[in-house]
Amino acid sequence: MDKMSMDSARRMGSKMPTDKMSMDSARRMGERMPKDKMSMDSGRYVGSKSPMGKNNGMMADLNTWPEASRMAAEEITAKYGNPDASTEDALIWMNKGVWKKICIDKKETKHSFPIEHTDMMQTTISYKVPIDKMDELGRFDGSVTFDRTQGTLSARCDKEANNFLALNLAYDIITAKKTVPQARLAYANIIKQKMKGENPLYMQKLIFTPQEKAADPDINTTGLTKEDVMKSVKKTEIKNN
Repeated sequence: MDKMSMDSARRMGSKMPTDKMSMDSARRMGERMPKDKMSMDSGRYVGSKSPMGKNNGMMADLNTWPEASRMAAEEITAKYGNPDASTEDALIWMNKGVWKKICIDKKETKHSFPIEHTDMMQTTISYKVPIDKMDELGRFDGSVTFDRTQGTLSARCDKEANNFLALNLAYDIITAKKTVPQARLAYANIIKQKMKGENPLYMQKLIFTPQEKAADPDINTTGLTKEDVMKSVKKTEIKNN
């Protein structure tokens, strides 16, 4: 019995290295794969951090994103680094290069001007759009938008170069260098140049400088102060309770 037990134990012991190797091999593979996958595609799995530098617990898995959105995310990540904030459906960079904000959405929006494509990358600068030019910008390109109160001007396309182009032409409209029809024609012609392998200046960078103080709070037309409003809100809350 003792000999059989010893033989049994010996046989079991002879198997252990194989089992251990399998476990160790699986463990090592498990440890390596995420790193290898990230090294193959640095933008595929994007760790998210808030603008305050704290992880917000969300992770954008770019494998699940449409190709154009994934390419946009990889382009901006390669140039500006990992995003400052992210969710499963969006990546955000703050104060990178000339941009006040860059936002790339997983969801794409069809856009036919000046050529068939989809929009998902919005880049924003600080710029005060004159009131008398707002209608013209709206007629120029539906993906060029502005926020008068915050003092921002944005373009939304699929590549940073295309957003440079849209905003540069918007600037030409604002400064009366081009009419809306002229700007739309220039947009199409410059895109054609790019497709021929040229590198148009309007697609390389902004040709103007963003404005630091562009916000427009408008004017108070009620005569009431913020304190008056808060007092009224509190009275209403007390009355309802």
